[in-house]
Amino acid sequence: MAPNDLATGAALAAAAAPAAQWPAEQWWLAFGDPQLDRLVASALAGNPGLKAAQARVRQAAALADVAGAAAGPQASASAGTTRERFPAHGSAAAPLAGNWAWYNAATLNGSYDLDLWGSHHATLAAALGDARAAAAEAQMARLSLQAAVVRTYIQLWYRHALQDSLAQSLAQRRRILDIVRRRHAAGLASGIDVATVENTLPAGRREHERIGESIAVLRNQLAALVGKGPGDAETIARPAPALRQAAAALPSALPAELLGRRPDIAAMRWRVEAAGRRIDGARAAFYPNLNLVAFAGLQSFGFARFFDASARTLGFTPAFSLPVFEGGRLRSRLAADTAAFDAAVEQYNETVVNALADVANVVAKIQSSAEQGRLAEQALATAARAHALADRAYRAGITDATDALEAQLILLGERDALLRVESERLDNYASLMTALGGGAGMEEGI
Repeated sequence: MAPNDLATGAALAAAAAPAAQWPAEQWWLAFGDPQLDRLVASALAGNPGLKAAQARVRQAAALADVAGAAAGPQASASAGTTRERFPAHGSAAAPLAGNWAWYNAATLNGSYDLDLWGSHHATLAAALGDARAAAAEAQMARLSLQAAVVRTYIQLWYRHALQDSLAQSLAQRRRILDIVRRRHAAGLASGIDVATVENTLPAGRREHERIGESIAVLRNQLAALVGKGPGDAETIARPAPALRQAAAALPSALPAELLGRRPDIAAMRWRVEAAGRRIDGARAAFYPNLNLVAFAGLQSFGFARFFDASARTLGFTPAFSLPVFEGGRLRSRLAADTAAFDAAVEQYNETVVNALADVANVVAKIQSSAEQGRLAEQALATAARAHALADRAYRAGITDATDALEAQLILLGERDALLRVESERLDNYASLMTALGGGAGMEEGI
């Protein structure tokens, strides 16, 4: 599977025109919850992990600038003055021999590497590929953060709904206990009936407390994702997501080209490109190169004539270099860069395969959850009818408290199952948006 197998940018628009606006860039707006919108915006603005990813992008861009600067003309200037005593019987002639003198020099140096075989160009291209890969990885961090906030928010909604359901169950159990106690006082129920109902209350209250604990933990997690401390968790109100069926509905076809917007695939594609350019640079190192070096300046003994025309010095040198014996260094570098390219290609292929699997798995979950929801609604309706019949029978004295409790617990279980299916439906939508790389704007800047 080659890196160009997935079309992006303009090719994506042409190949998947019907799906060009799906999914939306701000896909979490489909939940219709203003608080969720604010949390996602705050997370994108204040999450430390996302800021670190953005810093890595700036670092990669700066390194690309460094590589680009190496390919251009270079210039430097130097100046110095030295007080020196020349030996009487050395190489210096009179009147310097045996005397002290000032030696002054100011030079402007320039050089230009002709880069005959494109070594600097390949290095710059590799650095630019790394910068684009870092930008894509930052986009992936952004998408992962969005998904983490949304999915944690959905779990918070689910825990609140479970807590409400359990609170209703506890209230119902207390009503049954009150009835059983009155019947026991009238001699119409046994002490076992009273104990049976009483035993269910501590377990229910314990479960209620456990759900309350999970709600507190999820609020803290949301506050951390937003980049704030636990004290801000208390400001998070009860979620109220309401994903519209139309928004969650899958299109008639999911073009594979949609995966081209995934930042992780884009990042690996640029990694492959950068690795290939490094091979070009390693090959260019085997060939001869030509540098042009020039200098101009002033040199004199003493200060009197330092700025005279006679103190000028000029020079121009073409420098030709040819690697003859490097002890295997160049071949080893080429072998290492080739191996890195092979590894990058395989990592790209693995990323694409995993992306396809992610989408396929989420689509299967969405299709299954729709059927599970239909079956859960049927089961809940049946359990509600059974509970109503058992409750009337108990109040009429036809059955004991155990039957009424069992019917009530079955009803609670089916209600919780329907809540679970609905939470999975919401979560599957967030998972699908993540698997498809977020909205159409995610590839911008990559």
